Amino acid sequence: MASATGIPATNPAAEHEPLLGRPGDAIQPPSAPVITNLWLGTGWIALAGGALLVAVIWAGVFLHPLLPLVSPHPLLQSAGLLASTLAILVLQPTWDPDTKRRGRYAHAALNGLSFLIYVSGVTVILVNKHQSSDPHPHFHSAHGYMGVVAAVLLLGQYAVGFGMWAVPAVFGGEERAKRVWKYHRWSGYVIYLFLLATVVAATYTPYNETVLDIKTWSVVVAGLLLVAGVYPRVSIDKLGIRRTAASS
Repeated sequence: MASATGIPATNPAAEHEPLLGRPGDAIQPPSAPVITNLWLGTGWIALAGGALLVAVIWAGVFLHPLLPLVSPHPLLQSAGLLASTLAILVLQPTWDPDTKRRGRYAHAALNGLSFLIYVSGVTVILVNKHQSSDPHPHFHSAHGYMGVVAAVLLLGQYAVGFGMWAVPAVFGGEERAKRVWKYHRWSGYVIYLFLLATVVAATYTPYNETVLDIKTWSVVVAGLLLVAGVYPRVSIDKLGIRRTAASS
C-alpha cells in the first residue's frame, strides 16, 4: 500500500524525511520522470541560485574585455558547478530500487559532464600560466590554492562514485560497495560547500578585481540560494542518521 506521495505506508516516515521539512516533501513518485527531481521541494531554489551564479559570471566575462587564455576558465567552472548541482538534485529524491536506478544513471551522466567541464577549465588556466608572461607564480591567491584542493577532492569523489556504480567488485562486491554510499554522500555535500567557497574566493583574484569586477555579494547571494535549495532536501536516512520516533 502506498501513500499519496508514493512512499509505502509500511516504511517509517523518518526514513524518507529530509533534513528540513516533512516526509515526502522531496521524494520522487515512482511514475514521475526523473527530471522532476530537479525542482521537488526546495530544489527550485537551488535551480534559481545556479542560474543566478552562471548569469552573474557569464555576464561579467562577456561584458568586459575577453582574454582568450583566461576568460574560458570562469565560464567553464561555473557551468561545471551548475552540472554538479543538477547531479545532486536529480538523485536526492530517489528512494525505491527503480527510482534509485534511474536517478543514478542521470547522476552519473551529469557528473561525467561536470568532470569534463572542470578538466577543461583547469586545462585553460594551466595553459594560460604556461604561455603568458604573467610575473605571478602559479598560485598567488586563496582561490588558486583552493582550486587545487577542490580538483583533488573532486577527482577522488568521482573515482569512488564511479567505482561503486560501475565496478563494485573493487570494494569487495555490491553489498560492501553499498555501505560506502553514505560516506560518498557525506563527502559530496562537504566538497560542494568547498566548491562554493572557491567560487567566492575567485572574486578576490587580480583577474576579477582588475577586469571582470564581479561583486562578491552577488556570488554570495547565489551561493546561499544553492545551499538553501540543496541541503534542506538531504535525506537523513541516506546519510546513516536515524531519528527516533519522538524526534520525528
